[in-house]
Amino acid sequence: MKVTNERLDEARFRKVIEFARNVLDKGKDHYRNDPTPLFADGINVNTGEHLCWRVPGGKRIITSNLASQQIFLRVLVGLSNLTGESGFRETAESTVAYHFNHLLDSSGLLQWGGHRQINLERLEVDGPDNKGLVHEFKNHFPYYQLMFEVDASATRKFIEAFWNAHIYDWGNLETSRHGRYGLEIGDLWGSEFKDPLPFRKTKGLSFLRTGNDLIYAACLLNKFTGNIGPLIWGKRLARMYYKARHSETGLGVYQFTQPLKTQDPPADPDDPRFTHSYYGDRAQRQFGPEFGLDALEGNMLLERQSRSIYVINSLMELELAEEVGSEVAEFIDWVREGMLAYAKYAYIPEKNMLRPLIANGADLSDYVLPRTGYFGKVGDIYRQFPAGSDFLYSYARSYRMTSDKDLWKVIRNIAQGNGLGDLGSLPGHKVEVNMRTDNADYNAIFALLELYKTLPCQDYLDLARVVGDNIIRQKFHHGFFLASPECLYANFSAIEPLALLALEAAIRGTPEKVPGYLAAGYFAGDYEFSDGTVRGIYADQLFKIKG
Repeated sequence: MKVTNERLDEARFRKVIEFARNVLDKGKDHYRNDPTPLFADGINVNTGEHLCWRVPGGKRIITSNLASQQIFLRVLVGLSNLTGESGFRETAESTVAYHFNHLLDSSGLLQWGGHRQINLERLEVDGPDNKGLVHEFKNHFPYYQLMFEVDASATRKFIEAFWNAHIYDWGNLETSRHGRYGLEIGDLWGSEFKDPLPFRKTKGLSFLRTGNDLIYAACLLNKFTGNIGPLIWGKRLARMYYKARHSETGLGVYQFTQPLKTQDPPADPDDPRFTHSYYGDRAQRQFGPEFGLDALEGNMLLERQSRSIYVINSLMELELAEEVGSEVAEFIDWVREGMLAYAKYAYIPEKNMLRPLIANGADLSDYVLPRTGYFGKVGDIYRQFPAGSDFLYSYARSYRMTSDKDLWKVIRNIAQGNGLGDLGSLPGHKVEVNMRTDNADYNAIFALLELYKTLPCQDYLDLARVVGDNIIRQKFHHGFFLASPECLYANFSAIEPLALLALEAAIRGTPEKVPGYLAAGYFAGDYEFSDGTVRGIYADQLFKIKG
């Protein structure tokens, strides 16, 4: 068995190397005689053409978005650490350095994010016209550790510019997912703070997906510079979400503010403007008559919001608790309380399903929407959704850092619900894992490695090996990692190779050699399909198109 494991371990590792070399060979800039160290975001595996974004009207953008390539940068660094070949890391460093040296805005912001990127063919800033090319982050989590090593000064200026662009009112911590380029830097960490009450009405939308990035950036700025100001403000922002949790259930929140009504909505609910936030809180408009004052945007715990809170925010705050240390120790308690509350109200262990909720505990399972709005159209039905391996990952890390036995009960049930078998009555006790599982989710690897850190039970590591082998068998095609064998486009920043590197590092007993994973960013906007139809999409939808 040991020989077989070693052979399979080597085979998995070689596939990641093959993938990386293919990206560096086929994804690089080939549009000029003196190429930049930039590369595209993806490739058509049949034609070799770089991924392009089709802007309505016929314009094509060869997408090169550094914010969408952060996983691949981590893969390159991990490969250098595990192989001893410096070239992988040097490529990552040169890409970051080029952005710092040539693609900085006057304020210190980089040309990247959810609505802005570089057109690799023309080497110019570009993006969907309907999004205004604003700076937007939602769970992007740049690889700041590498950025500080490449250029500490530019990285510090970026984080300051990031906060400066996205905090509209420092006293009340009014935030927005949209940030303006070219702003002069204000008082920043020296600003006055008024510690406002939750759900104050504001123009900016305090989406947790942006708040996560702001908190993460500020706390790491403290770690790498020693400046206490960013840490104070990062903790203040984190606490805004914490103190907005529902007082009775402890659930929530995705926003700690309400959208301020500045206009009257159109009469026709099918008007595309009807769901805009300047008509007031969109959940209150849509659900208020039935659910009262608790029906607020911040209190909606549908699938997307729940993942941002109980997967990504929890992982991020636990990451900072380890990276920054005792200065943010309260993050651990906040996460533990939140994860327990969510399990109590949302989790159905016998079905391994999660209920859609309002933060007051109202169950929206099978709820039929009585009217059209931001959260769906009249007649839509809210369904329960599976507790996937991503929730297993966040609960596993929460357990590792708290040893709360009630969290372990949830972990045990979610693992069984995802085909992984019985992880034990407690870590390492009465373990009966399913070594024949077909689970090929990278989150399952990260989760099992968290459990292996908690207690080095060989069954957990061997089960992670099986999941890794499943990933290779099910998702490695044409030298890339694809969502399915029929998919046309490969994402150069696929997460599977990072998970496989983390597994390899754990097998070698050197887990610190591979950068960690929290989430991957996104790109979105209007896209014109080949049949002429135009739809607003996320870039990851392109990687699911089948030939």
